[in-house]
Amino acid sequence: MKRVLFDTNIILDIALERAPHFEDAFELFALIDQQLLVGHITASTVTDIYYIAKKEKGHQVAVDFLEGLVSLVEVIGIDKDIILQALAAEMKDFEDAVQASAAEVNDIEFIITRNKSDFTNTSVQIATPKEFLSYPR
Repeated sequence: MKRVLFDTNIILDIALERAPHFEDAFELFALIDQQLLVGHITASTVTDIYYIAKKEKGHQVAVDFLEGLVSLVEVIGIDKDIILQALAAEMKDFEDAVQASAAEVNDIEFIITRNKSDFTNTSVQIATPKEFLSYPR
């Protein structure tokens, strides 16, 4: 079973039902339900999702969404080693460097994101939702 880390934008596509990205993101979560995929997010993604979803949908909707989300995916902690690795990474965006470092440390096979160009210099495979869904299972 493939282990993937979802970038924050993929989770927001579901939480905020952002068209046209919602359908592919939803299909990825169907693979988790079918036990064909193990999904992961970082702890920092949880706080980012809450902050953005609360602004757009309100506190209770954000909390309800996060409760459902963490029942489906594994949450990866962010510790000193991951932060140090991210700081040393040659990536433009620190948040993306944290995601990539967390994926590397936790032996994640893929990072699924809509912003592939943000994830450079990582050993983890990077795919958009559409690309990942087209790979053979």
